[in-house]
Amino acid sequence: MKIAAVKKFCASLPGTKGEIKWQIDFVYLVGGKMFAIAFVDKHQQAHASFKVDDDLFLPYTDRPGFIPAPYLARHKWVQVDDLNAVGDEELKALIGRSHQLVAMKLTKKLRAELGLS
Repeated sequence: MKIAAVKKFCASLPGTKGEIKWQIDFVYLVGGKMFAIAFVDKHQQAHASFKVDDDLFLPYTDRPGFIPAPYLARHKWVQVDDLNAVGDEELKALIGRSHQLVAMKLTKKLRAELGLS
């Protein structure tokens, strides 16, 4: 999947707001909380980071193409170092699940305001 497709998919999820942080990272938030990061590094390699279920964190970090996300691993985030190592549908499912995991922690009122109830 190309980085542009990752960004488009993230932006399409309900209640999502995107912004640029740290000068190069496209950060996607739901209810003000991050659920995905997409960026291209200085070597022009595209990456995506997102939250996974607690019980899936270790299996994903053991998988080729995935690493614990820098600075966010303690919150069970993984980083895909090579977007070609993951199929489009699987990557969409993982990012969609990250969106759900983060949205579930929002208040009922905020979820309703964002159309997530």
